[in-house]
Amino acid sequence: MKLFRNAMLLVLMLSVLGVTAASAGTRIRCASTTSTQNSGLFDYLLPIVERETGVKVDVVAVGTGAALEIGKRGDADVLLVHAKDDELKLVKEGYFVNRHDVMYNDFVVVGPPDDPAKIKGLKSAVEAFRKISAAKVPFVSRGDNSGTNKKELKIWKKADMTPKGNRWYLEVGQGMGKTLRIANEKRAYTLTDRGTWLALKDRERLDLQVLVAGDRMLFNQYGVMAVNPERHAYVKYNEAMKFINFLVSEKGQKAIADFRDSRGNQLFHPNAK
Repeated sequence: MKLFRNAMLLVLMLSVLGVTAASAGTRIRCASTTSTQNSGLFDYLLPIVERETGVKVDVVAVGTGAALEIGKRGDADVLLVHAKDDELKLVKEGYFVNRHDVMYNDFVVVGPPDDPAKIKGLKSAVEAFRKISAAKVPFVSRGDNSGTNKKELKIWKKADMTPKGNRWYLEVGQGMGKTLRIANEKRAYTLTDRGTWLALKDRERLDLQVLVAGDRMLFNQYGVMAVNPERHAYVKYNEAMKFINFLVSEKGQKAIADFRDSRGNQLFHPNAK
């Protein structure tokens, strides 16, 4: 009888270990942006992903530039970022595979209500940046090689301006949430993705306003892609593809479309093809 009990105990222990190992095998790491984290999208979306696919996702939220480097090193299984030109370049170079457009929102220029640079209502982000520079009023840059920072630098470049080194131009090396708080404290202008802005403006009691929006240059595309298993054989490619396939599926796209802030604003618009 004792031998039978010991055998049953061994079977039970092996069963538990098997479940644990299986559970560990369904957990992946996603390198993503601070905007998807700050907006609350992952808190809302990941339980749905787990329920629908069985895959648990651990998020490393950094700037897109840092996320791309994490992926290139093989320190993540999948990426959800927003720097499409860079993403496509790295897919071509073989670091990532199976990239898909997932969703979009837009960038907006926010600033103090008194708007000392007089940019409110402008249809051109380039013109707005030129007026901010001419007025020499504070502008807070993320300065972290994120997707938002890359977009900001493209606008300055199109304006034929190099703001770095000017006293009014502050590079803070922070995520979007902290950058907005600093801009608020300094009554400064900054560029932000609309999702983070809508999620934080009331919660953080930001005394800033959206002053410039709607320029086609401010379009903000998000993409998802898997780390190439031919470069890093240990990545969980199959599980990463379950995550990707759900995001671009009808259910996944609907889940993204249904995500709202406390006022009912849609923060991201699905556009997987």
